[in-house]
Amino acid sequence: MTEPNPYADGEYTWGPPPQSPGPGPGPTGAPGTPEYDFANPTLIDGGSGSMPGYGYPGAPYPVPMGGGTPLVSIGDITVLQDSIVTPSGTLPLKGAVWNATDMSRTEEKIPAYAIVLAIVFFLLCLVGLFFLLMKEKTTTGFIQVSVTSGGKHHSTMIPANHPGAFHAVMGQINYARSLSAM
Repeated sequence: MTEPNPYADGEYTWGPPPQSPGPGPGPTGAPGTPEYDFANPTLIDGGSGSMPGYGYPGAPYPVPMGGGTPLVSIGDITVLQDSIVTPSGTLPLKGAVWNATDMSRTEEKIPAYAIVLAIVFFLLCLVGLFFLLMKEKTTTGFIQVSVTSGGKHHSTMIPANHPGAFHAVMGQINYARSLSAM
């Protein structure tokens, strides 16, 4: 093991290939040195060195440059004056196709406390059987809302926590459809 690398062909060739000198001097003044544009922490936030907004919640999704006031928000889909903002990108509002699928269900069952009361009051002239007429409605599931426009597609799931949730979401979708048709 007296040779440093018996398989090397002479010159050191590890790493990226050497770059040719660029058109002008780099940040150190030497021609051809790469230029990096890193933020100077001493100039950010008045010289304190902290990044702006660090530690504080920001906007959940990037706001497009054309911006505007949100007209309706359906899950994580926000409809603006001329565009639709989704986590997967911004879509044009004109000609958007909206779809909704109700994947929720409402169950009606006798609650456990009604069964206990029916057993306890069964001894009093069969009055306890009236407790078995008590019903409790529970709604579970989701409402899937999807929008397609400009060759892009986005879908979101909205939890259904009451029987009228689908009708409420359909009201928002019908408003968004009327904005898309304009």
